[in-house]
Amino acid sequence: MHPGDRAADFTLRDQDGVERHLAALLSQGPVVVFFYPLAGSPGCTAESCHFRDLAPEFADLHATRLGISMDTVSRQAAFARAQHLDYPLLSDPRGAVARAYGVRRALGLLRVRRVTFVIDADGQIVARFASERHMGAHADHALAALHALGEPSAS
Repeated sequence: MHPGDRAADFTLRDQDGVERHLAALLSQGPVVVFFYPLAGSPGCTAESCHFRDLAPEFADLHATRLGISMDTVSRQAAFARAQHLDYPLLSDPRGAVARAYGVRRALGLLRVRRVTFVIDADGQIVARFASERHMGAHADHALAALHALGEPSAS
């Protein structure tokens, strides 16, 4: 999936076992979805914590953050608790959502590529950022893309 594409809709369970539906989240504003290979690994921890640390900036733009990996709900829960993450971590155990977004790897322990998508409230992908080495850049690029969408209108 790339900018201009309609985001594939999905429903996945978060670290608390709650089903999260992309369409429902989009009704509240833009959504940032970041795929990461392995909960608790050093790189994924750095990336996830950077998204956590920028919570006020995402909130100012009315954007929802979602982390997705193929880890189990219980592993996601342990990771979220250990790192005090304040946003949903979704479990995609069969990799169906990762496959739909084109980030599923065929082989190896790291079954998902590290890719971030910014999806506007209409469900269109407006930005995609991929980097296996620059963990902090994912949240930074997502914020830049959200700013490019313009300030949210007052309701």
